[in-house]
Amino acid sequence: MLSETELLYTLALQRTPNLGDTSAKKLLHHVGSAEGIFKEKPSNLLKIHGIGRFKIKELQETLLLDLAIAELAFMKSQNISYSYFKDATYPEKLKHCLDGPILFFQDGNIDLVNKKILSIVGTRKITTYGVGFCERLVAELAPINPVIVSGFAYGIDICAHKAALENGLQNIACLAHGMNQIYPKAHKKYMARVLENGGFISEFWSSDRFYRNNFLKRNRIIAGMSQATIVIESAEKGGSLVTADIANSYERDVFAVPGRATDTQSAGCNMLIKTHQASIITSAADLIYNLGWELDGPQKLAKQTQLLVELHPEEKTLYNYLKDKDKALLDAIAIGCSMPTYRVAQLLLQLEMKGLVRPLPGKLFQWI
Repeated sequence: MLSETELLYTLALQRTPNLGDTSAKKLLHHVGSAEGIFKEKPSNLLKIHGIGRFKIKELQETLLLDLAIAELAFMKSQNISYSYFKDATYPEKLKHCLDGPILFFQDGNIDLVNKKILSIVGTRKITTYGVGFCERLVAELAPINPVIVSGFAYGIDICAHKAALENGLQNIACLAHGMNQIYPKAHKKYMARVLENGGFISEFWSSDRFYRNNFLKRNRIIAGMSQATIVIESAEKGGSLVTADIANSYERDVFAVPGRATDTQSAGCNMLIKTHQASIITSAADLIYNLGWELDGPQKLAKQTQLLVELHPEEKTLYNYLKDKDKALLDAIAIGCSMPTYRVAQLLLQLEMKGLVRPLPGKLFQWI
């Protein structure tokens, strides 16, 4: 945690016009502290590559510290905390993004240390297909216990937040405005539940006006803090495609839900898949397999025990066969279990959906 003095100067640094997070981090790296930056001789700052006279002149604005004092007073009055980019509580993935915020504000019960973090984005004009897929996906992911991140907007965003709440998952709403407001106001009724198991984050100040471009700017946080971004429904253009593009630039996994060629709200997802900017996702199994995620220790054993009790006799036969072999070809499983190949394929899909087997290339299946 920063001292109050250093926090004030860090806020002033964040507020410096035309500086940006990348340049701010460069200055902090060379000088060592935000307070030191403002007290350093301009001639010394000029020696830092990429820091020109224009940016140094902005740092000399005396009003910056006054603005920082006012914002800190707001934070204290509303019990708003913060996460600094060098803190252990700052999202690990976001630390590796050069343009990640040097500091963001947060409210709620947020714990992002050693967590599996997923962002779910998409159109505001959600269809019943999108709602159904989103709800099913989050429910299927629940045993992995991921943190769900989205933007708290209409459509896919709020659907993802509500699904996370229903499945007891921590979820983070990344806002495109200050912590003194909520948009859309219709979603205010969900705030208390989000704060109980997760919370709200934003890099924007309480004095910031509501700008459309803020939504595009905050998308880098959504993409940057997550191991993977999932796009559920998108038209040919939209903010979710920007988020996917940013995630790709950060070399993160991007998944898109396919739709019919004639569906307007699937055009963006189909394009991402067609141009190899996203992997296709049809169930949680696709995501879990591609990311190499598994249930851990006692949680895994408990989940498997619960599922085994629920398995049909044929499913148990296949599961036990694969458990003994570890992995086997589809045809070999059919012969070993004395079942038709078509039936084995159906049962393996059911076991995959339950997280008990995973498909491998070449019609190979592995016990999990």
